[in-house]
Amino acid sequence: MVTVEGRQLFRLDNEVLAFRFTATLSDRAGAAPRERLSSGGRLKLWLHAAELGVPDVSPAELQDALSLREAIYRAGLAVTTARRPDPGDVAILNGAATAGQPRLALENGLAVWHLGEQAPVRDALGVLAADAIHVLGGPERDRIRACEGPGCAGLFLDTSRGANRRWCSMNTCGNRVKKARLANK
Repeated sequence: MVTVEGRQLFRLDNEVLAFRFTATLSDRAGAAPRERLSSGGRLKLWLHAAELGVPDVSPAELQDALSLREAIYRAGLAVTTARRPDPGDVAILNGAATAGQPRLALENGLAVWHLGEQAPVRDALGVLAADAIHVLGGPERDRIRACEGPGCAGLFLDTSRGANRRWCSMNTCGNRVKKARLANK
């Protein structure tokens, strides 16, 4: 979790990077979804927290990021219902994945992304798009779920043994549901 002045800005508890990115619009199924990438500075902060730090984000790059985020989310929802993603969303994903020139390197035993100096935001978006493509089109695509928590609808990869996980995170949505059940008893 990334906090500023005691306020939670971003949830970083999803094991899939691309789905962490989609969570920057929270409470999607609620009455008032909350946009957490309200400025280029906020996107810069999120990318830094995701270990894809960039020096600055232009307004056009912010719009590209929001477009990519929503394409990932819509494609993920399609996969959760065994439908094919919309061709427009696929084009956005494929375009972002091929536009960037990030390099993956092994440093101190960890995989680290290196972004180019010429277009670091484009490179970071390429990493996010490639991660989404890997998950949405990979062998575990049948385990992609949308959270059943009230108002959430966040995407997650169900890695539970029984493939019966219902919430994006037990620490947030799962606890909310359980607390509500206890309060109603």
